[in-house]
Amino acid sequence: MDSTDSAEPAGTARRWLYDWTAAAFLFLATATVVVWQNSRLGVLWDLSYVLENSYRISWGDVPYRDFPFPYPPLTFLIQAALIKLTGRVFWHTTVYCAMTGGLATVLTWRIILNVLRRNVRRARLIALLLSLPLIVLGIYCVFPHPFYDPDCTLAILLSLLLLWQLERAQGSSWRAFFTGATLVIPLFIKQNIGLAFLASALIAIIFLIAMEWWKERSVRRHAYAIGGALFGLALALILIHFIAGLENYWHWTIQFAAARRAPSGSDMLGIYQDQVLWLWLGIFVIGVALFWSSRQHNRRRLFLSGLILAAPFAWPAFYLLRDQDAAERADRLLLLWPVLLIISFIAAVLNIKRRQGIALLLPFILIATVHGTFMSQQLWGSTYAIWPLFMILFATTIANLSMLADESSSLMTMPLVVTVVISLLISGSFYVWSHERLDYSNLSDGEMTRSTLPQLKGLSVRGQWILDFEELARYTEREIPRDDGLLLLPGEDLFYYTTGRHPRFPALLFDRTTNPYGPEEILNLCRERNIRWVIVKQDLQLEDDQVDQEKDRITEVLEQDFEQVQSLRNYDIYRRGEPDNDDGEDK
Repeated sequence: MDSTDSAEPAGTARRWLYDWTAAAFLFLATATVVVWQNSRLGVLWDLSYVLENSYRISWGDVPYRDFPFPYPPLTFLIQAALIKLTGRVFWHTTVYCAMTGGLATVLTWRIILNVLRRNVRRARLIALLLSLPLIVLGIYCVFPHPFYDPDCTLAILLSLLLLWQLERAQGSSWRAFFTGATLVIPLFIKQNIGLAFLASALIAIIFLIAMEWWKERSVRRHAYAIGGALFGLALALILIHFIAGLENYWHWTIQFAAARRAPSGSDMLGIYQDQVLWLWLGIFVIGVALFWSSRQHNRRRLFLSGLILAAPFAWPAFYLLRDQDAAERADRLLLLWPVLLIISFIAAVLNIKRRQGIALLLPFILIATVHGTFMSQQLWGSTYAIWPLFMILFATTIANLSMLADESSSLMTMPLVVTVVISLLISGSFYVWSHERLDYSNLSDGEMTRSTLPQLKGLSVRGQWILDFEELARYTEREIPRDDGLLLLPGEDLFYYTTGRHPRFPALLFDRTTNPYGPEEILNLCRERNIRWVIVKQDLQLEDDQVDQEKDRITEVLEQDFEQVQSLRNYDIYRRGEPDNDDGEDK
């Protein structure tokens, strides 16, 4: 037998073993961080909104039609399905977040490998290295509870991987059609992210069709992808029309959501006005110039150019030694986003004539998607679940820089990659540990408390929140008939999810983003829906003065019909002052 015949299967086996080992490591490491995060903090405000509404949907209530709902449905439908299949147990959601978080890191690694393998030496090693920061910055590592932003990122990663595989699947029409259909999924998880991704991906595919047609090549695969996207969008809209009503869906997810959350143009562009940003871009340009002038001559200068290119990305880790303020440290880490967006855009433009297919358009799709994400809470609030897109965009930048040079680019690539990875691991770990992104909630005061209720097994929160809530749960079970309508203000707790009661008031969380009703409207709805009890939480984990003030205004108006009958440690209980002769059914 020819030695080359035996060498090829041996090399394939080694790659197979390496890939599976790498995938298992990335999955387990990321999942472990998600589980650890759940063991040390619980963010009651956002957690209750997702699980309370998901529980309501599991009862058969239809969002948009039966109650106001400013978000697309898929995350809530997933959690409702889990509730129906596995019951109301909190630790099941931890398993969900850990598994999806680990899967997202693995998908990101595969996409990065595809981006690098054609143009970068040691692509497998570099792809693994670039995936390591996602162990601490994965989609569910910063915010570890079920949420729409992480789920949307996971759907985008799946679509990106399928798009890349489509380039290698000559003549596979069914795969192209399915790939196109997956482009629509993110739109029905988070509207701003999904719309930016869908629009940019469709424009990219149409551009590829035009290029292939101009070169007199087959456009069949890309045409099928467009057809799949249109079919998926039409199917989703038809289902929404017959289940909830398209007019209702448009009003709540587009009109209402945009009125309450959409930022101004100046806010969107504000991330590019920081003077430090332009300093880092200048240093990066110096590194590129040194790399270009040395790419065929001086090995030391090539190595130095890699370190200079890495300087903007290394600064967040060095800044940890300079400042102990968690917010300032987080600012330095998040400033990497506009730096990378500008650099990756320029690198992609310079390589337009050298690239083809999805490799040509991937950076532009990612840049558009990231800016769509910023429409929610701008740079500070929106980036916690999209770090996989950051790493893919960084990989496209490395690939584009490598195409501008010869084989000597590897002497620049390794110091750049290693420095950036180490910096992101260090600064990202501090970012997660300090839970600075979650500073809107009080997560640091008091002893760690774990729930003793079966439904909340696995929920861990510092302070008295759980103990106070368990007192409320026992009181309502003992004193409030299960058929009586209740209203909870402002709705921070997993009350219905825990007690198994059916919500009868249309709103479950009372803040500007989700609640469309004024105090007088709430009073009238209480009368119409025969709400007999009002439970007001006094001390909130959420640190938002506007929510507290709105809660007080609503309570003051409700006191026209309700009188206080009990005061627990953290909850005031109100009952309707006069008996209601209605039969208690919802109107």
